[in-house]
Amino acid sequence: MPLRSPTDVTDLLHAWSNGDRSALDRLVPLVYQELRSLARRYMRQERADHTLQATSLINEAYVRLIDVNRIQWQSRAHFLAVAAQAMRRILVESARRRHRQKRGGDVVLVALDESQDIGHDKGADLVALSDALTALASFDARMGQVVELRFFGGLSVEETADVLHVSPETVMRDWKTAKAWLLRELSQGNPENRRDDRS
Repeated sequence: MPLRSPTDVTDLLHAWSNGDRSALDRLVPLVYQELRSLARRYMRQERADHTLQATSLINEAYVRLIDVNRIQWQSRAHFLAVAAQAMRRILVESARRRHRQKRGGDVVLVALDESQDIGHDKGADLVALSDALTALASFDARMGQVVELRFFGGLSVEETADVLHVSPETVMRDWKTAKAWLLRELSQGNPENRRDDRS
């Protein structure tokens, strides 16, 4: 299958936004390899015996994307960011269920990629990271989106800036501040217990 242009992807995203449900079916083959890369990135950070595999994660994310109500898709990067968010939520829900079942045993660790420079050699529990990201977004939504897009979505600084309609310099500033904040929160425990420190 020949590589399609970004215009093809954007056209399908716009058709989907305008209510053409079949556009998603035509879109997925065009972005499947990128979705697979996202899923593999997530699954590399999961334990070896995780019940989901990359293909299953893509399929579950696809089902959730079908149910999304009328997002005004901006670009391929925007689509991949939303897909990455869906994948993260699926894995967090799975981790929460497993944690409830095991009452604290066998927690899932996510290695915070050194190339993304959040956690260097530290690992962080996926649920704790998700909770910290939710807390960050509650007082600075854009910073939360920057982390979502860069760390979880794997988008470049430029792609993130495009999705958020800000400059690359703003993305870098938010990224640096968000990383420091998340590192502090993760090193101090549950972000829900520290709301009074967020000013």
